[in-house]
Amino acid sequence: MVEIELIQSILVYGAISGGMYALLALGFTLIYGVSDVINLAHGSLFMIGTYIFFVLATPYGGIQIGLLPALILAAIFVAVIGAVTFRLTVHPVIGDPLSIMVVTISFAMIIQESMVLGFGSYRQPVPSLAEGLATIWGVKVTYSKILAFVASLALFAILMTFVTKTKIGRAMRAVSQDREVAMLMGINTEMLYLLTMGISASLAAVAGMLITSSTAGVTYPHIWPQQLYLSFAVVILGGLGSIKGSLVGAFIISYVENTFVFAIDPIIADILNLPVGGSLSGAVIMATMLLVILVRPKGLFGKRVELEE
Repeated sequence: MVEIELIQSILVYGAISGGMYALLALGFTLIYGVSDVINLAHGSLFMIGTYIFFVLATPYGGIQIGLLPALILAAIFVAVIGAVTFRLTVHPVIGDPLSIMVVTISFAMIIQESMVLGFGSYRQPVPSLAEGLATIWGVKVTYSKILAFVASLALFAILMTFVTKTKIGRAMRAVSQDREVAMLMGINTEMLYLLTMGISASLAAVAGMLITSSTAGVTYPHIWPQQLYLSFAVVILGGLGSIKGSLVGAFIISYVENTFVFAIDPIIADILNLPVGGSLSGAVIMATMLLVILVRPKGLFGKRVELEE
């Protein structure tokens, strides 16, 4: 009976986390697929979204405009921040991967210290988007987690449709395949890069608000590195630039993590006399990524699979 409940918990929480991880990684893989930019500031955009949401949706900012308007405005603000930052700092070094990584990680550190100066280094509350509990297959899950899961998959489906069915999406795929040919066809690559970065940044912000509101319920200046390595693990495992790969990679990472937390970590804690809490889950995630790329160096789906179709 205990084993059945354990399996049910792993399956349910693995699915919910997988959906949210897919949204977290989606913006990261989109900007790489179109412009070859490995954005190491992705986690900081996640963090900015949570702080703007905190200011707009709690008494701290003196505004409290409502949860949904706060979420939408935060996504728009972060999209603008991402696009402007890309134009001023990343665009001048396009084509130089090392410079891009230096610029984006520097931006992330600047944002981190700015949040420390503005809000302090302690944790700030992120309001829950929904209250109450539901039971799924015998497992109790908060409505906030269910909402985050549904919203994540809906946004994923919307972006897939946008990339494959719209004129701008086709332009993104053309630039992904051959930038010079796309320019000869009349595609304004600079504007397309800015739009892609804006979408990528807004997706990171929405992921931040959904994930923090449905899990820990707090944000803090040093939250971004964990989100960066998690999104990095997902996209590397699935294949850099592959949208479908991000979805598959997200669920693989999620189920590996939840299997470890629910089934393996308690055994390790009992043997070593340590507290239970999945403290090694981060190492397990990275080990999973390493094992996959040792077998398939380009990830499960390779580079830009969807953008080539």
